[in-house]
Order: sequence, then C-alpha cells, then structure tokens
Amino acid sequence: MNARAVVAALVARVRRHAPSIAPALAVLALAATLAEPTWTLPRPRVEHVVAIDVTQSMDVVDVRHEGRPVSRLELAKRALRDALPSLPCGSKIGLAVFTEYRAFLLLAPAEVCAHLDELRRAIAHIDGRMAWMGNSEIAKAVKGAQAMVAALPGKPSLVFVTDGHEAPPLAAGLASAAEQAAPAPGLIVGVGGLQPSPIPRTDPLGRPIGYWGAGDVLQTDARSLGLGNAAPAEPAGAVAGALPTGATPGSEHLSSLREGYLRVLAADRGLQYVRLDDAATLARALTAPALARPVPTAVDLRPALGVLAALLLLARHAPALRTLVARRWPAAARRR
Repeated sequence: MNARAVVAALVARVRRHAPSIAPALAVLALAATLAEPTWTLPRPRVEHVVAIDVTQSMDVVDVRHEGRPVSRLELAKRALRDALPSLPCGSKIGLAVFTEYRAFLLLAPAEVCAHLDELRRAIAHIDGRMAWMGNSEIAKAVKGAQAMVAALPGKPSLVFVTDGHEAPPLAAGLASAAEQAAPAPGLIVGVGGLQPSPIPRTDPLGRPIGYWGAGDVLQTDARSLGLGNAAPAEPAGAVAGALPTGATPGSEHLSSLREGYLRVLAADRGLQYVRLDDAATLARALTAPALARPVPTAVDLRPALGVLAALLLLARHAPALRTLVARRWPAAARRR
C-alpha cells in the first residue's frame, strides 16, 4: 500500500467516526478554555515615556478638542488619554513632566491594558502646578530626557510633547546631530496654534493673575545680555550672535507653536516630529512601526478553542446537512 492509499484510508476513517467523536472533542475544547490557556509569541509592541511640557505657555487656549477650545496642555492630556486604548496589550507607557531644563519622571512605563485606569488618572492630575520653575529650556531638556529614558530598564522611546517656546530664548543655533548623538529614539510632538497669543500668568496655586507682558520676559537670549552663566541650555557648537531658531525678539511674551524650530530640534536629536491634532494623530505616532520592537507576548487561545468547538459541533451534523442540501438542491448536490 503506497502513501497515498494510507492517507486516503485515514481520511475515510476520520470521516466515518467524526460524527461520534466530534461532540466529545468539542466538550474538551470548551473545557480547556476554563484554564485560560495562552501561547507566547513575539509581537510588535511599543514602550514610551511621554514627557509633557507643563510651563505656562502650554496654558494658551489656541487649539480645539472635539470642537471645543482648550489649552495646549489640555489637548495633550486628552489626546494621550484617548490614544491609550489604541495601543496593543503588552505595550507600556510611562509619564514625565518638563519644566526649566529637565524632565522629571512621574511614572515608570506600565503595561497599558493592565494599568489603563491608573494611567488615565495620572494623566488627569498633570497640570501647571507641577512646574518648579518658569523657564522652558527645551533643547537642553530633550537631550536630558533622552538620557533619562536610555537609563531605564527596557530603554523606552521618548515622546516629548511641547509647543517649542524656549524661555529664555535660545542663545544660538543648534549643534549638529554628529556632535550630539541621540542616545534614545522617539519623537517630538508639537502642540499649539500658529498665531501668536498672550500667555496666561498664574500664581503658584494655578490661579490666573493676568497675562505676561513684554517687560516681564527676556526678549533675547541671556548670553547676548552678558549673562552667559544664566543660559545653561546653550548647545555645543553654537555660533555667537546667531538668532535662535524660532525666536521672536520683542514678541517673546506671545506664544505660538514653534514648528520649524521643533523640526530642526527633532532632526538634531535623531527624533521624529509630528504635530498634535487629535487622539488619532497621537495614536498613529505612538504605534509607528519604527518605534515598535518584538516583545514576547502571551496570546489568548480561548477564542481559537471556541471556534474549534463550533466547527466540531458542525462536523457532528455534517451528514444531516449534506442530506438536507441534496433534498433541497439536487443539482448542486450532484455537482459536488
């Protein structure tokens, strides 16, 4: 007996006994689901630390969420909250805030499905009262934040959310990426309107006390005023006397999204840039293949076992179904 005949005999035997053994196999498949079986497979997952700018320029109300005017900070928080369910289970998100010239880690990366409620509550409590200084030295903070996430277990990507408003203005042009190699991947997320708007001024308790005026802020970089020691954010390789990217001398008390500057900064630090419009935009950026990595992930086998049980029960009644088809549609049965 050749191999083909052996296979044909086995198939015939399975067909002959399938109606009697199918129900028992279906019961076994359903019983196995009670054990919640899983199978570990590599799956593309992301791990990020999202650092959110909490300086006062982020309180400018010049963006919209679901048709309603909101502040830049509120849009960033709502978009991140709404984007979390779009991340596949096994992905991790950490939270940080940025002010002065550093990012402070609030929450180490946590798995999004198991900790969704905790992450959303943490995001809801982020506000400007967390800022310990009024400065917003973004170039230096991005570099420091990349070093921070590179030192974390798992080496997550950095997602830096800001309007790009350097305060005080940056001393000069950025150093090249070759001189400042980026230690961690990620992206800069720009948020804000393109038209300059007054910056709300608040007290340490977050209560509004008016707007910043032209005489309340530095209108040019500290170095050009002879205050070099007060400008720690000046990058290596700066050109003396060069205007900082995105600077608006005389109008630094007004704020808009410094998108051109953020694009240059992102390229300099080996990061991607995306403008924040809504939660869908942020979700696409967070799940970009370039930021994903293969992670061993437990795949739930219960859906597959349920489908198998259903197919086995259908197999139990296959002869009756074939008889029914033959009676109702004889021509179709003959063609088969």
